[in-house]
Amino acid sequence: MMAVAAFMGIREATSSGSAGPSAAVIATGGSSDAALTFDNGAALPYSPAKLKAAARGRASSLLLRTTSSLLIRTRKLPKVRLLLSAGFFIALLLIARQVAPHMGWYHYPSLSYSTPSRDGYTVLINTWKRNSLLKKAVAHYASCPRTDAIHVVWSEDDPPPENLKTYLRNIILSRSKNLDKPFFQFDLNEEDNLNNRFKPIEGIKTDAIFSVDDDVLVPCSTLEFSFSVWQTASDAMVGFVPRMHWLDEEKNGVIRYNYGGWWSVWWTGTYSMVLSKASFFHRKYLDIYTHKMPSTIRDYVTMERNCEDIAMSLLVANFTRAPPIWVKGKIDEIGSFGISSLGGHIEKRTKCLNDFISLYGADPLVPTSTKAVDAQEQWLW
Repeated sequence: MMAVAAFMGIREATSSGSAGPSAAVIATGGSSDAALTFDNGAALPYSPAKLKAAARGRASSLLLRTTSSLLIRTRKLPKVRLLLSAGFFIALLLIARQVAPHMGWYHYPSLSYSTPSRDGYTVLINTWKRNSLLKKAVAHYASCPRTDAIHVVWSEDDPPPENLKTYLRNIILSRSKNLDKPFFQFDLNEEDNLNNRFKPIEGIKTDAIFSVDDDVLVPCSTLEFSFSVWQTASDAMVGFVPRMHWLDEEKNGVIRYNYGGWWSVWWTGTYSMVLSKASFFHRKYLDIYTHKMPSTIRDYVTMERNCEDIAMSLLVANFTRAPPIWVKGKIDEIGSFGISSLGGHIEKRTKCLNDFISLYGADPLVPTSTKAVDAQEQWLW
């Protein structure tokens, strides 16, 4: 049966349709609420997460002190103490049952992933001269029950060797537990270009595309849950790697934004993008990206050899006027390095973001503080 997405707000979004707080209250000095400052001078507002955690800590301490005091006062009456303790915990359970629905907790213990979906998904793997990682990725995603097809975006000068193609076809046959084995194909490209990962796929049978890098493995159960989330909002991007942006400054009528990585998301509790290195989106966006998105953006990606994922995030946001959906889940990154490990990565991404927004003429990204959590897998969020 279909898994249930329990949505939890990680923090209230600062605005609707804006890229983040236009003005931030920055704490100074050595307090725990000091602003987070980056090398390029960009600063994030104080962290609501830290304040919330501190408040929870004070509430927990008060509860423990009250409980301890009650038990000490009744230490000479063991039966009374036992009854009071039992009553206290029963009351907590009853309160939790009443409050839980208002906190986003919906638990359906009978649900599972066994119900066939109305559709499967196509796994679109982007690779570049890392055949050992590609073998692991294909073997893994072939074992996921709703994988309908696996396409490998191949942009190397030489075509894939026959022994590699034979190995991958055999591993799919052995790893897939479905009667109908996933279709497999190399999508060959004449040039090395990051835009290749978003080319339309002829003959594809699924609406859902799971775009993933060759060094990212998402556990099948987590992948199935995220697919069920995508089915509820098939126009949105649904993924595992959130990123954010926020207003930096406005000078002479020109607005500038900053791009933030994972730590910015963690600090502020908001995000406005999910990266295509591990995300679901509708196949129609492949056609829109290749044929309808301004060609100047594709040319920019070609020249800079970066930021195709930001371009896709902007495209989807411009189409939906809605935020993406971040799915909480563990993913394994098995590669040793990538573009993001190079120096100046954040600065380059910030430049891409601002250049793309200027080409659009406006900022289509919508920040949000909501993430999808599988309630069957986690008791504490």
